[in-house]
Amino acid sequence: MNPKFKKILFAIVPISLGIGLIWNFLSRLSPSDKTDIVASLKLANYWWVLLSLFFGIISHLSRAYRWQFLLEPLGYKPKFANSTMTVLASYLVNLVVPRAGDVVRGTSISKYEKIPIEKAIGTIVAERVADAIMLLSIIMLAFILQADLIKSYIFKEGDSNRFTTVLFLILISGLGFVVFKLLQKAKTGFLLKVKTFVNGLFEGAISIFKMKKKWAFIFHTIFIWAMYVLMFYAVTFALPETTHLPFEAIIIGFVVGGLSMALTNGGLGTYPIAVASVLILYNIDDNPARAFGWLMWTAQTLMVIIFGGLSFLFLPIYNRNK
Repeated sequence: MNPKFKKILFAIVPISLGIGLIWNFLSRLSPSDKTDIVASLKLANYWWVLLSLFFGIISHLSRAYRWQFLLEPLGYKPKFANSTMTVLASYLVNLVVPRAGDVVRGTSISKYEKIPIEKAIGTIVAERVADAIMLLSIIMLAFILQADLIKSYIFKEGDSNRFTTVLFLILISGLGFVVFKLLQKAKTGFLLKVKTFVNGLFEGAISIFKMKKKWAFIFHTIFIWAMYVLMFYAVTFALPETTHLPFEAIIIGFVVGGLSMALTNGGLGTYPIAVASVLILYNIDDNPARAFGWLMWTAQTLMVIIFGGLSFLFLPIYNRNK
């Protein structure tokens, strides 16, 4: 496939998928459903939404500050303003082209702080390793919180599907063992790429503990993700129907919403639908759950557009002497 055509597809397909999902979502709503969702959004307490956005901004500032712990050992100490604006600008770029934000972030800091681009990109990759570990930890927490629910389903008395379910779990475990062995022996092809990626995660995690300011880096990593969860949690108080959600519902909703962001640009279409689906499982009525999903996604997206746009505008002005 032509590389240029491949890049165009990489940019267009996620946006098309998101728009298609939104169209499908709206087309299935009855006029009364649309009225109910709009009414919920009108009655929402937007002070809680503003608090959520405050947590989001704090997380981005922490991310910009954490980045310096990786750059300092290389002999570079960029201005905090430049670190912050390049981080915010990268989120805006991700809304247009998925995962292209990191490239823009690396090239921007390289341009304005005279940091070799390969070193800048390398530190961003190291950050992604830490973030991947945090996301996996939260996913594990979500499974632990739902352990009783899963157990009750598998071992429910009189369940005709019990044997099938247990057999399925055994097969999955066996498949996991086989894949693990294949990865160990992989020397070419796709499995080698997976093996290299997993090894990179492991080596990246080990390198964090060898840093001079490793505990500060770890603190900010945990803090960033705590702020992400608080962003989600704060918005639950904006609607009366979601005020009393249990902690496990908040964690599951956060995880599912976060994973859905990888499918389309900034979770376009996927995020609100995925989050609403989780809340419905926890006995939230359909339309308030949908209103929550759209409220959460819209607030986050507007924050990225506003602050990312301002960063693009002020980066060259702030660095005009360079």
